Amino acid sequence: MNVIIAMVAALVVGFALSALLGRILVPWLHKLKFGQTILDIGPNWHKQKQGTPTMGGLMFIAATVVSFVLIIVIDKIMGGDLIGTGYLVPGAVKAKIYGGVLMALGFGIIGFLDDYIKVRKKQNEGLTVIQKTILQVLVSGAYIATLVLSGNRFLVLASGKTWDYGGTLLFCIFTFIVIYATVNAVNFTDGIDGLCSSVTITAAVAFAAMALVRECFGAGVLASALAGACAGYLIWNWHPAKCFMGDTGSMFLGGMVVALAYAIDNPLILLLAGIIYVAEGASDVIQILYFKLTRRIARRTDPNATGKRLFKMAPIHHHFEKSGWSEEKICIVFSIINLCGGAIGFVLYALGG
Repeated sequence: MNVIIAMVAALVVGFALSALLGRILVPWLHKLKFGQTILDIGPNWHKQKQGTPTMGGLMFIAATVVSFVLIIVIDKIMGGDLIGTGYLVPGAVKAKIYGGVLMALGFGIIGFLDDYIKVRKKQNEGLTVIQKTILQVLVSGAYIATLVLSGNRFLVLASGKTWDYGGTLLFCIFTFIVIYATVNAVNFTDGIDGLCSSVTITAAVAFAAMALVRECFGAGVLASALAGACAGYLIWNWHPAKCFMGDTGSMFLGGMVVALAYAIDNPLILLLAGIIYVAEGASDVIQILYFKLTRRIARRTDPNATGKRLFKMAPIHHHFEKSGWSEEKICIVFSIINLCGGAIGFVLYALGG
């Protein structure tokens, strides 16, 4: 099958499945009373979203996987091999793509457990930090082992050359940091209607383009399926949202963007293709550190002094909310910024290749 046709088909099928699944999933979640509990520390106008169905990420998870598998199977029936084409060791590229999908699904399951506990307890506390971290370490470890055992432990540099990370141990440590930071940064991005899904669409488009340059056609099909599925979900999640993706969806998306970055052998490109994720995660860390630092300084003269906040609220999208920006404006501006980051990343990646 022609790779462009395959990617377009994956995008269309992903969009259609996700949009149609919403017609089934949203009423079903309403019936089960799987509603979101809104934190008191958030913007006070978010309280009106109390009870909006969560776990809506299930629709784009299913749509992404089904669309990807369907196109690959059809291509296989037609005698093609989109994933292994152009590789001396087809098994290696298949390991990182299939392993990446399984990793994303693993994170989606962790998110589902977290969401399920929240809705059953009717509070915003699901898995404990320790429980969630242990599960994330297990999923990350399985994916890292897959990359190591299949020989996929090298990085394509901007010059087009490759780097082997200086050894397996350094590769494992670096990859775990990338996975953990990315998955949690994507999770932070899911804070207002439509933001995480719209930003992920732009990231997926960038990865699809870079996959074509890399001639990693399987990753191109996977990225296209993800972009289409997120677009279909956006019909249900655009403000005012009819459902939220929950940790089920955001953690899956985090796993997917990591999988796509490693599929094209350049996780560092996430700094550009996922620049909004970086800003969201960094703003939260900076806010905490700045508060603690200013509190420590202030308490030298006043034992009861508190710290200062650099942003009105973190992650950064809440800062703009409290500055008067509408949720729609934040989604559009942030998506444009991420698209620009992805475009710059694509140019650098293409020149390097």
